[in-house]
Amino acid sequence: MSAIFVAGCQAPATIGKKDPEKAVKIRTQLAAEYIKSGDLDSAKRTLDQALEVDSRDSTANMMMGVLLQQEGSKVSMDKAESYFKRAISADPKNAQARNNYGTYLYQIERYNDALEQLNVAGTTLGYDQRYRALENAGRIYLKLGDVVNAEKTFKQALQVNRDSYISMLELSEIFYLKQQTAAATQLYEQFVRSVGQKNQGARALWIGIRIARANSDPMGTQVLVNQLRALFPESPEYQRYLQLQHSTEAVWK
Repeated sequence: MSAIFVAGCQAPATIGKKDPEKAVKIRTQLAAEYIKSGDLDSAKRTLDQALEVDSRDSTANMMMGVLLQQEGSKVSMDKAESYFKRAISADPKNAQARNNYGTYLYQIERYNDALEQLNVAGTTLGYDQRYRALENAGRIYLKLGDVVNAEKTFKQALQVNRDSYISMLELSEIFYLKQQTAAATQLYEQFVRSVGQKNQGARALWIGIRIARANSDPMGTQVLVNQLRALFPESPEYQRYLQLQHSTEAVWK
């Protein structure tokens, strides 16, 4: 969705008779803005109008899938898939549609199906969001226990976009668990510079704590522990720290 922007334009109704293709494009762009602002009803009406003009338009079908996915009810989620499939059927090279469909499949935990779509989007040269597809594919590999492909995919995401902070964080934990402390430290520090020390979530702080401990840095460890305790005292990460704080295991998991 982030790849679709609204341009200044004439009213779609005026253009529709003269240039149906342009009318569909304008309505679809307008719907994207409605979705971004949370006005799902206006987005639905606008996309219905676009699809009345051209029911096979790839981008309009994709946006309808995104809209239904965002609405989130079971009925809407069930309908969303058919629109994503129509979008890809109409234009198999539509990397944004494959990325959005893959994200949808990820959300409903159809991981292998999601990987199929995300890997296509992630290897489509010229697609400006392909690093995001690779990030999601990497996360799925982790869920499936495939650390080798997860590491490979996060590295690819960083090659595509060196500011992929998700890949920095995920790789830092992968390297930490492999006891490659220097590499883990480098990527974690890169992540912190990217997002800011005060903008870390509970998971990032927990990764930082373990890396600082692996580096025999008690002061750095305590600073992060204090931050985790102050900001996320009920988090699973802080509870895990309390369980392990006196453990002598080399690698805290």
